[in-house]
Amino acid sequence: MIHIGRTYSLEVIKETEFGVYLDAEDLGEILLPSKYVPGDLSIDDTVEVFLYTDSEDRPIATTQTPKAEVGDFAYLEVKENTPIGAFLDWGLDKDVLVPFAEQHRPMTVGENYIVFLYLDNQDRITASSKIDKIVLEDDQHDFRPHQTVDLIIGNSTDLGFKAIVDNSHWGLLYKDEVDQQLSFGQSVQGYIKHVRDDGKIDLSLKSSRQIRDDHSQVIQDYLREHEGFAPVHDKSSPAQIFDLFGMSKGQFKKAIGGLYKERVLRIENDGIRLV
Repeated sequence: MIHIGRTYSLEVIKETEFGVYLDAEDLGEILLPSKYVPGDLSIDDTVEVFLYTDSEDRPIATTQTPKAEVGDFAYLEVKENTPIGAFLDWGLDKDVLVPFAEQHRPMTVGENYIVFLYLDNQDRITASSKIDKIVLEDDQHDFRPHQTVDLIIGNSTDLGFKAIVDNSHWGLLYKDEVDQQLSFGQSVQGYIKHVRDDGKIDLSLKSSRQIRDDHSQVIQDYLREHEGFAPVHDKSSPAQIFDLFGMSKGQFKKAIGGLYKERVLRIENDGIRLV
């Protein structure tokens, strides 16, 4: 099925003086106005378009690319406040409305807000800044450790940064594991670090391989600065390992296991030694 608020490749079936009509299947024929028609477009050609509704709530197509589609979150700027709500710039000539009832707090022109795009009961694309009622925190998901995900940075907490994971759930980036500047509304790629028993999601900005490589580099740097030797190994206590390298025993064992296989170091009775 074809839906308003999404992008499709549609076939040209009719040319007129004010544009071309596209075959939108169950939605019927939809107009692509002349100002959006590529110069070499002909009948039977296909063109990639985004579908929305015009000022009279009729389906219409555009070759402009929106900053988000229906079902997405986005960080958008307020262009205008009106008696019916705030209008946001989302990349199209026609701005998207946030009705007053869908504003988490009154919006200010020139400010940016995280919003969710949805279809109202008249199939008009609408935005809401009440994202806490949309983003889930329960265990109804199938995220797995090490999975690559898309993140939108939300509010910060004492522990770190809350982020929207794949447009559906909240996850947490711990501040002591973030080594880059993050800003509210920023879109970044991340990874599922851990799924807790209650379904809550711990996140990382680095893959498990990148983290292991970072730990391996810390160990190698220490060895080079201490005559190639460190007085800890895989049987040492977690406290000893953390005091020396600032990492958990599990992280240490994975790192030295990789370095051992690469013949970078050897494991001795009293510690590890650079080869």
